[in-house]
Amino acid sequence: MTKRRKRGDTRGARVARSTRSLDNRLGLARPLRAAMNKVFPDHWSFLLGEIALYSLVILILTGTFLALFYEPTQRDVVYRGSYVPLRGVPMTRAFETTLNISFDVRGGLIIRQMHHWASLLFLAGIVAHMLRIFFTGAFRRPREINWVIGLLLFWLGFVEGFAGYSLPDDALSGTGLRIAHAIILSIPVVGTWVATSLFGGEFPGTEILPRLYIVHVLLVPGLLLTLVAVHLGIVVRQKHTQWPGPGRTEHNVVGVRMVPGFAGRSSGFFMLVFAIVALLGGLFQINPIWIFGPYQAAVVSAATQPDWYVWFLDGALRLLPPWELRLFRYTVPPAFWAGVVLPGVLTMLALAYPWVEQRRRISGDRPHHLLQRPRDVPTRTALGAMALAFYLVLALSAANDVIAYKFHVSLNAIVVAGRIGLLLLPPLAYYVTHRVCLALQQHDREVLVHGMETGIMKRLPSGRFVEVHQPLGPTDEHGHGELEYGGWTVPKRINQVGGIVPPVRGFFRPIEEPVGEREPDEHEVRAGKGSGTSRDG
Repeated sequence: MTKRRKRGDTRGARVARSTRSLDNRLGLARPLRAAMNKVFPDHWSFLLGEIALYSLVILILTGTFLALFYEPTQRDVVYRGSYVPLRGVPMTRAFETTLNISFDVRGGLIIRQMHHWASLLFLAGIVAHMLRIFFTGAFRRPREINWVIGLLLFWLGFVEGFAGYSLPDDALSGTGLRIAHAIILSIPVVGTWVATSLFGGEFPGTEILPRLYIVHVLLVPGLLLTLVAVHLGIVVRQKHTQWPGPGRTEHNVVGVRMVPGFAGRSSGFFMLVFAIVALLGGLFQINPIWIFGPYQAAVVSAATQPDWYVWFLDGALRLLPPWELRLFRYTVPPAFWAGVVLPGVLTMLALAYPWVEQRRRISGDRPHHLLQRPRDVPTRTALGAMALAFYLVLALSAANDVIAYKFHVSLNAIVVAGRIGLLLLPPLAYYVTHRVCLALQQHDREVLVHGMETGIMKRLPSGRFVEVHQPLGPTDEHGHGELEYGGWTVPKRINQVGGIVPPVRGFFRPIEEPVGEREPDEHEVRAGKGSGTSRDG
């Protein structure tokens, strides 16, 4: 005998009753509604951080697959696998299992290459995101903590990448481990003890790969996920930064809601990042360990460059002078200055910069939610260009042996040129960038005063030809514009203000429509004071 359902007891009504019952017990409706109504700014530069996040997801997925077949042991074996040129060659079990993943596991090679490409993209996304944060001033109060978290994420990604890079135990990764061992040994007083403890004895020891494996698959990923969660939580709790523009103030956020606009776009963007990583893993070879062969402590090949994020450290080891100090009974070798002091100083300067800039301001600091154009802060932009020039010289110096070989010049001459460049190029980059920023500021203000160039020539009674300028707003009795600079793009052409045909949104290059041409669609909302829709922050 079946129980008769009440009239109107549809499936939708039953689902509604179930969800209400669940909400009465857990109270999820309000936070979920707030999360779905969260507003995100609509600008391409905000996608840089998402690239790093999605690359981390790809790293976790591909790394889980690789962990099923990799064995982190330095036990000696003789290779009997599918790769014929290495059959009968003595090697460690770690190198053998990596070869097996590449040649004997179905799909193993593409997953392994995807994992490596995703790691490079992960660090590149973090660096690009941090550069965007720096040059636009998004690190200012109240976001100093997230700036610190970003730097910690970079160095954790650095350690994670180096640990994973070392696990195959091939000739290239073994050379990198030997350099790391030398840097640790250079630390005064405790260097020998730290190196012996990490490697389980003299280099190469028998414990370093198992320990790096735990660091790579358990310790650092856990710290990365924790910091990413904290970072995203702070972003959700604080108000989003946004570019200045019409209707955008320090008290609101103009953009798209989490559902459906931002969630749909982010899902599609994740698929795009995954597809690009898969394309790189399938078509572009990276880290072919079978060509390098197993690591031998007495064999170091030429052109042994690490991944891109280690270039500056490798270049510093090659460029810095061989300074050796003797303090009391201890010797401070040259590797200590390039491998420990320089990265430490650069990191501390970057960590302290938000507070240093706050102290430089004459007026009291306040929370900032509107971004700054790099040209409007020439000193900060010039410092960033100076740092990039410093990094570029070190990165190029990491391949000075290859440059010397390919261009048939003396390696010593390349080293001297790198040292000179390290002293001259950063100040030159600072000066040029500072002057360019001032020139761009002047150009924007000239357009605000004199108007836009129209391309229409007018002949004066004196016979002189002048170009007619279109004012951007009201003018005084002398014909000069009265508009003030608002911290955003100043239109330089007629079609940028709707004088010809209103530009439409593109696919690869979104183009802002002129102000006042249309009303916001149903997915574009404004959150903040006085909006009446949803509060952000």
